[in-house]
Amino acid sequence: MKIVGDIIIHLSNLIWGAPVLILLLGGGFYFLVVSRLAPIKYIRHAVQILTGKYDDPNEEGQLHHYQALSTALAGTVGMGNVSGVAVAITMGGPGAIFWMWISALLGISTKFFTCSLAVMYRGKDSAGQTQGGPMYVITEGLGKKWKPMAVFFSIAAMLGVLPLFQANQLTQVIRDAVLIPNGFEGSFTSDLTTGFILALIVGLVILGGIKRIGKVTGSLVPIMVVVYIVAVLFIIFSNAEAILPSLKLIITDAFTAQSVLGGSVGAIIITGVRRAAFSNEAGLGTAPMAHGAAKTNEPIREGLVAMLGPIIDTLIICTMTALAIIITGVWQTSDADGITLTAQAFEKSMPGYGQYLLTLCVSFFSLSTMFAFPYYGSKCLSFVAGAHRQHYYHYLVVILVVVGAVSQLRVVISFFDFAFALMAFPTMISALLLSGKVRKAAKDYFGRLKV
Repeated sequence: MKIVGDIIIHLSNLIWGAPVLILLLGGGFYFLVVSRLAPIKYIRHAVQILTGKYDDPNEEGQLHHYQALSTALAGTVGMGNVSGVAVAITMGGPGAIFWMWISALLGISTKFFTCSLAVMYRGKDSAGQTQGGPMYVITEGLGKKWKPMAVFFSIAAMLGVLPLFQANQLTQVIRDAVLIPNGFEGSFTSDLTTGFILALIVGLVILGGIKRIGKVTGSLVPIMVVVYIVAVLFIIFSNAEAILPSLKLIITDAFTAQSVLGGSVGAIIITGVRRAAFSNEAGLGTAPMAHGAAKTNEPIREGLVAMLGPIIDTLIICTMTALAIIITGVWQTSDADGITLTAQAFEKSMPGYGQYLLTLCVSFFSLSTMFAFPYYGSKCLSFVAGAHRQHYYHYLVVILVVVGAVSQLRVVISFFDFAFALMAFPTMISALLLSGKVRKAAKDYFGRLKV
């Protein structure tokens, strides 16, 4: 197993070089320029769309704008913000957060283009249901001769939305924050037991046995997000004098790499972009699958809603988590990684209950993601093998929850980084080739908006 893990880590590090960085950062900059900063200029209008001001029940689609954005954010607001930020600081130091910001700023325009295209080029699956996503953008927008690239994306996305990371980090925080402090030894056996319990819960929900659990979890997630944000703000403002120095450290370290032993600015940039991709997934292609199901006949309108994702996810929530970790100093005094580092920041600021509060929040975050991600994977399998076979993906998800629970964090992170890089190529290439269609549609939409 160690050999397999080493291979995964090596492949991930190999693929996350200049080609992926140029594609994501360069592509995002290109979108920002050719749109003439439209995503930035129309943020207020995007919020108005989100509130339902322009909803029309007669338009095509299955999800309202708010529901589409919520679905897209479900897999990132939570574990991506709580654990992903900790991984970024552990691997790249505070400076990695700065490059997460840059990636998110460019990701705003990327989301605008990719999610506008997801509505513009919707297709139908073998069951006749209207679907959206890069695989349909490729086949409907570029033509059937491009289908191999659409299949390639679908296969990569089926890997990229597996529940390994969520299961791994939930198991880790239960072990480190609950079991070990209360006298239960952390071991492979306890992780395996936790994995089986999580697999049972996920299986009952996604296989249709107990849908009520999924509904309850989904309804509680917004409450847990509020609880998490309030807790992080408490940590930050309890140490208000350290806010500006921490922000200064993030910026200076981004260009000096002083906080990482043997590190370099190039390595920090790669770490920041990798973790930003995990946080807001701009340019990867999962969000277009959610936004492609939006109930609208205006592609640009959904693109505007989608661009709010990186703002909420990375620029706001990830920054708050980073400040909590940096301000408390746990990143310098602990050798912990991932979710455990964030738990230590909570416990240091709220002794006796901080780590339990975080465990409660991330339990709902990770479970809701494990309930939601099979939606993406099954859509991809449906595209490749037919809608009547999409349920097979759910069986794979249940099995791999257990695998994720007992795997090493670095291997799991590298696995997803590798899959995300593969997803980025077809998503960004198709968006770049079809960017002229978005520009034309945007000109028409904003022209009518002024009237």
